[in-house]
Amino acid sequence: MQDSVLVFDVWGDYAHFRKIYTTSSPLTYSFPPRTAISGIIGAIAGLGKEEYFRYFFREHASIGCRILEPVKKVRIGENLIDTKNSMNEIKNRTQIRFEFLKDPRYRIYLRHSDERFFRDLKDMLEEHRCVYTPCLGLSQLVCNFKLVGELGMRRCGDECQEINSVVPLRCILGSPEFEEGREYFSEVMPCVMGEGREVKDYSEILYERNGRSIRARTRDAWELDNGERIVFI
Repeated sequence: MQDSVLVFDVWGDYAHFRKIYTTSSPLTYSFPPRTAISGIIGAIAGLGKEEYFRYFFREHASIGCRILEPVKKVRIGENLIDTKNSMNEIKNRTQIRFEFLKDPRYRIYLRHSDERFFRDLKDMLEEHRCVYTPCLGLSQLVCNFKLVGELGMRRCGDECQEINSVVPLRCILGSPEFEEGREYFSEVMPCVMGEGREVKDYSEILYERNGRSIRARTRDAWELDNGERIVFI
């Protein structure tokens, strides 16, 4: 892979990244899982639904995420209809209370082994173009995006340092230094999808609810040209 990372921000009015174990009252992850980020990138680049996940296997792509705005969750009732019938035959509706993220904003980091794909995606972001409409989890939750830049990166040592991105617990050496006044949470999230679109790997991710940095000793941390330190998920 190249020694640079593509950095861009995504944001919208609402987001919903459904937790896989919720059914009748869908709950949302606090930030997009690696699989959802792959979908956002795939939509911008124009990858088909049956092929985009192949571009984001761990051997091809490294993906990171930073929370830029505090995590705020709200509950909103959604009317669900029976799609087996035509629209003029629909009589029954079921109202379900969905959990949504309000005013979400995230920074996405992508490092990829395919130089052509990397360059094409950078051109799309620079020109604010997309092939398919990117969304934050659900098709009606359309998002905006903006390129931050292509930044150089260098590996950090394993000393205790401030990490700006969310951090997989498997990458933390020892225990994080939890600081007063900060709100830390962790969530188990899907990370990699297989050829049959089944989840192949899960990871427990640590984050600070207000988007502040996490102080910890980590392996596989990277420092970017803009001073941010990240760990890929």
